[in-house]
Amino acid sequence: MRQLWQTLLSDYDEREARAVVSWLLDVCFHLSQTDIVCGALERMQEDERARLQAMMARLQQGEPVQYVAETADFGPRQFHVTPDVLIPRPETYELCQWIVENEGHDTQTPLSLLDVGTGSGCIATTLALDLPASQVTAWDISAEALHIARINAQRHGAQVLLELHDALTPPSDHARWHLIVSNPPYVCQQEKADMARHVLHYEPSLALFVPDSDPLLFYRAIGHYALTALHPAGHLYFELNAAYASATATMLRQQGFTDVTLKADQYGRTRFLRAKVK
Repeated sequence: MRQLWQTLLSDYDEREARAVVSWLLDVCFHLSQTDIVCGALERMQEDERARLQAMMARLQQGEPVQYVAETADFGPRQFHVTPDVLIPRPETYELCQWIVENEGHDTQTPLSLLDVGTGSGCIATTLALDLPASQVTAWDISAEALHIARINAQRHGAQVLLELHDALTPPSDHARWHLIVSNPPYVCQQEKADMARHVLHYEPSLALFVPDSDPLLFYRAIGHYALTALHPAGHLYFELNAAYASATATMLRQQGFTDVTLKADQYGRTRFLRAKVK
């Protein structure tokens, strides 16, 4: 075990390297810490040993462990991921929990829900399952991402309608949705210097970056769409770039939204927003 995680110290500290290897061995080889202590690595068959070595080589090149395993944890569920989609983050699951807390009180009335920029489908699938009265539609500009989202919805038995749309040029909809949620691209180009290479070099730039000159590009476009596409008193939810949280809230108020609420994640960073259309 030590020989494995020590090869990753160029990208991770010791604690992270141990966690990455332990997670890989658990998810891909079904080996617990007890198994490892009891010598399971030494008893591996030759083909499994070769598979592990190939995976470790990819990790040593900086590839995220979730892409190597083709699996990512998202709350209590696991989602299929490839480099065509962003790796789901724990804070995005916090957004889903907040939505369920706010919107899950009525379990009888159908709730029409749109996820803009669905990627792996983690938000859409989670909300379809945790808000069982909801009717969920998910958009993405990437056909490859929609393919991954379809796999995940089917894997978890979630009913999600998947559609190919560009968030910057949405259709003209009126009072179609009770709720719109999005975790859109929000990382400015100037932030690249501070990003880990396993994010910068492997995750899809289409889903990450916005121009430095217009960091609210997607928030503005989705907000403009939501003004007419939401039912009266419908809610818009966003995951935010914490650096532009206040600016996003101000922009939405200027667009005409009310009850704009900012919320911090578990680390105290302002990462989520809810707004209501009149």
